[in-house]
Amino acid sequence: MERQNISSGAPWEPIVGYSRAVKVGPYVHVTGTTAIGADGKVVGVGDPYTQTVKAIKNIESALHKAGATLKDVVRTRMFVINIADWEKIGKAHCEFFGDIRPATSMVQVSALISPEMLVEIEADAVIGASQG
Repeated sequence: MERQNISSGAPWEPIVGYSRAVKVGPYVHVTGTTAIGADGKVVGVGDPYTQTVKAIKNIESALHKAGATLKDVVRTRMFVINIADWEKIGKAHCEFFGDIRPATSMVQVSALISPEMLVEIEADAVIGASQG
């Protein structure tokens, strides 16, 4: 199967050695994604709901580059700084995935790469999963 590496242009990709997403066959794996705006700055500083929305929109952009949509997502993993924010984060996740209902995890971590980041989300998709 052919492998397609998809870049977001983030400055960390070549430093760390990763891709925003990797597509192999019908499978698309989106790396940990945060609320980084087009200007390279964190969107929604101090607001876990806004950061979750932006992270999912960034995931959606990577999926589109791979020929997938949010409807193809079968699993998400959410890494959060404060598990007490679970309802705000969960609300944003549900707004995008409430009808799709992927398998998911939400885990509290001690830190993300920037202290302004409150949420990081990974997603796995199977192209065509939305049709079955």
